[in-house]
Amino acid sequence: MQFLLKHWQRVAVTLIPLVFALLHASGVLQIDVLGRLDDIIYDARLRATMPKTLDERIVIVDIDEKSLAEIGRWPWGRNKMAELVYELRTRQKVAMIGLDVVFAEADDSSGLKQLRQLAENELKDQPKFSAKLGQLQPQLDYDALFAKAIENQPVVLGYYLTSDRDGRVNGVLPQPVLDAQLLQGRSVKFTSWSGYGANIAELATAAPIGGFFNSITESDGVVRSIPLLAEFKGQYYESLSLAMFRMLVGSPHVEPGFPKEKFLSRNYQGLESILLKQDGKTLAIPVDARVATLVPFRGNGGAAGGSFRYVSAADMLAKRIAPDTLKGKIVLLGTTAPGLLDLRVTPVGETYPGVETHANVISGFLDGKIFVKPDYAAGFEVIVLILSGLTLAFALPFLTAPSAVATSVAIIGALVGLNLWLYVNDGLVLPLASALVMAFTAFALNMSYGYFVESKSKRDLANLFGTYVPPELVDEMVKDAGSYNMKATTKELTVMFCDMRGFTQMSETMEPTQLQALLNTVFSRLTDQIRANRGTIDKYMGDCVMAFWGAPVETPDHASLAVKTALEMADAIRKLNDEHRAKGIPEIGIGIGLNTGTMCVGDMGSSIRRSYTVIGDSVNLGSRLEGLSKTYGVDIVASDSTRNQATDFTWQELDKVRVKGKDNAVAIFWPMGFTNRLTAGMAAELQTWALVLKAYRQQDWDKCADQLLNLQRLNANKYLYQLYAQRVASMRLLPFDPKWDGATNFQTK
Repeated sequence: MQFLLKHWQRVAVTLIPLVFALLHASGVLQIDVLGRLDDIIYDARLRATMPKTLDERIVIVDIDEKSLAEIGRWPWGRNKMAELVYELRTRQKVAMIGLDVVFAEADDSSGLKQLRQLAENELKDQPKFSAKLGQLQPQLDYDALFAKAIENQPVVLGYYLTSDRDGRVNGVLPQPVLDAQLLQGRSVKFTSWSGYGANIAELATAAPIGGFFNSITESDGVVRSIPLLAEFKGQYYESLSLAMFRMLVGSPHVEPGFPKEKFLSRNYQGLESILLKQDGKTLAIPVDARVATLVPFRGNGGAAGGSFRYVSAADMLAKRIAPDTLKGKIVLLGTTAPGLLDLRVTPVGETYPGVETHANVISGFLDGKIFVKPDYAAGFEVIVLILSGLTLAFALPFLTAPSAVATSVAIIGALVGLNLWLYVNDGLVLPLASALVMAFTAFALNMSYGYFVESKSKRDLANLFGTYVPPELVDEMVKDAGSYNMKATTKELTVMFCDMRGFTQMSETMEPTQLQALLNTVFSRLTDQIRANRGTIDKYMGDCVMAFWGAPVETPDHASLAVKTALEMADAIRKLNDEHRAKGIPEIGIGIGLNTGTMCVGDMGSSIRRSYTVIGDSVNLGSRLEGLSKTYGVDIVASDSTRNQATDFTWQELDKVRVKGKDNAVAIFWPMGFTNRLTAGMAAELQTWALVLKAYRQQDWDKCADQLLNLQRLNANKYLYQLYAQRVASMRLLPFDPKWDGATNFQTK
């Protein structure tokens, strides 16, 4: 929770696109570009998944350019249409004929009307003329010929619905297929029209089943769906494709299919489906909010599209098609001739034959594969947005850039995969654009905020501490940049002072460039050890380096790390001296002082130059201890407080000292190494040394001297034992001092 609070701004920024996407999905804020993008996604998905195979059940008899050239301009005489129907029904034996054309005016092309006028007027006194006209009338009444051809046949007439200010009507509509009372007062969003252009009464009576061939043109000019039911003056009529399908399956009754009460579509007033009921059986055709269905396009359209077989109407009339070639086929009569204006812009083609849209819908009905945007699409969109948006918002701020990219790609892939799976397997067309845009935008905002806001603070932090702290620690710090600054604080740390021995003498005999190279080499090796153990470089002072542990990065084992570093620094100098001896360069030594205690750490610099350093009494003691290393002949001197916290090491107490600035005596120690590396000889030496210190502080000089002799036999070259032997020899000359605490006074140094 604390980490979340530190990143609440980044979380909030990532949530911004989610809020806008939810407003769009809930209909509060309409973002047109998202709707357009959803259309583009739908079109691409449709083209990628359509089967592009030939449906041999459906054939399109095409009034094409060839037919117009051979037979003449449209409209043709109804005698030709009767001839075409007879050819299809008797010679080809097709199962059904659907006419994607309308016959809204009587056919006077035979001249029968003019002949009748003559018989009634100028030639009314010519009984032979009237008699002959009576004999010719059956051949010249083209509407009657056509009506006779389609009467009592499986023929579905087509018509169109219009919406103009005048509400003009023409022809006779078929009977409505849905009783308005069945809607139970629901406000269903049918496509509604104010006019129509239908077939003449004679034809409508002969073939009473008819369907409108209107499609729905979206705002971008593309036809993606057709209404299955439409409203005209409170009555509900069916489309050409639905009318043909109903005839194929026995003309079942049409009833509204209301959605069941669902969490995702609560209070939805539209229809979920159209129910076709007959003989106790029910077939549900899913519809969208407009009681429309998306056209399940099979291919690119036209004869070359490969979805349906196209036969030229001219070839059919000329009997160039062998008998029974189309036996049992469902035939749609339509046109691909550009001049007849029945070409549409669709997702799969910009000049798509209107007649083929109906063929695709019928094919989808037969296969039971209808794509629809369900009534719960908005609810589904909201849930997907919430799940994916919250996941991104509460994950991205805490991930590295590569992990954030991988997570975003995974979520986007899951969104696309789920959407495609529901489309292919269940025919569900669900919104995707809002979720994709939200995910992309959330990622972009998160990365931008991370770079321009958080990364700036991290870069500032790196610039601020980079010269003091090892890069490894800076990398840790930038993960939580807000927790670090140079403001002075008081905390327990371990400080180290390391001074080179013999540097002054070398500086008198070496060239400046040689001395610089030597100093750089020494400091580089010492600094490597400090950095490797999470130490912070404070400063370089001539031939001395100062460092501390425990800040700015919290380090609980700062004392142990400082002691380990000191031992490794001493070992590094020994190896360097081996190189010097081989090259004839003077050897060097170091003295290290370690102290653990409360210190003030922070920016102790000025407005001109900043310095991240430590100050305080504990720091001063560390400096004094470094100076004592030479006195006791060791390379490392640590305080009692450091020894108490660095329990992984074996320690040899050197003395109790009273240094400048301290009234109380301080015990000082030398680290012999890691405890797990203690040898039996070292253990015996420490036991004897403990007896020496005890006798020394009790002023038992004889016993102290005896034990020192034993130690000198064990380690004759150790300067510490020689130092104490000299002290004992001097102390023998002094009388017993009951007030002496065994401490050595260095307060004047």
